[in-house]
Amino acid sequence: MSRSIDLNCDLGESYGPWRMGHDEEVMEFITSANVACGFHAGDPLTMRATVELARRAGVAVGAHPGLPDRLGFGRRAMAVSAAETYAMTLYQIGALAAVARSVGVELAHVKPHGALYAMAAADPMLAEAVAAATRAAGAELVLVGPPFSALERAAEAAGVPFAAEVFADRTYLADGSLTPRQRPDAFVHDPEEAAARLVEIVTAGTVRAVSGEVVRLRADTVCLHGDNPAAVAFARAVRAALLQAGLEVRPLARR
Repeated sequence: MSRSIDLNCDLGESYGPWRMGHDEEVMEFITSANVACGFHAGDPLTMRATVELARRAGVAVGAHPGLPDRLGFGRRAMAVSAAETYAMTLYQIGALAAVARSVGVELAHVKPHGALYAMAAADPMLAEAVAAATRAAGAELVLVGPPFSALERAAEAAGVPFAAEVFADRTYLADGSLTPRQRPDAFVHDPEEAAARLVEIVTAGTVRAVSGEVVRLRADTVCLHGDNPAAVAFARAVRAALLQAGLEVRPLARR
């Protein structure tokens, strides 16, 4: 039996008249959509439109909760307590779940966004809060996060299904963490190079860090950033390479 892999993308990040990303074009290549829930990006109309777009494309829908920081697009760390993290995560999941049900869609997963993702991956208290909110939202939602992270350990302790995520357009440090965005070597700019790296990660469980060291990784799902100007080219190249490598591309919810 061939191994399966999920392709996810952060979508629904437009707000009012301001447009972000290439949601409609990317949707045909992915299997899961992480929909912004109104804190770091998105708004109620955009949330509903994105869920409807995913439903028509047969793409699984998940909540993409972030920190309440529109100006910084949710990518700036904030001093938040575990209680605040739990409440804001649950609030955002609940909002998207209601929108999704209104068009006949049930949420499949939860993936924190930006700084919330990084903070919860490193801080056990925040990780426990995110995992607890995911469990409280119900329906066996899958929590998506970095492999071998505090989020994975918290999900296991809370009895929440977990999916290990890697990134198509990002590089890695020797400790397995993402290279900080402010560094010039943080991104992979060539779609074909990104696709080849991902095949190695998924099939061999390793990637070469920016330092040259071989790093152990594990992937159940691959993230394609919707705000990448080359998002469509990346999505096309990555999906084609994974299929050529004999991998089945399908949503986490259908494993």
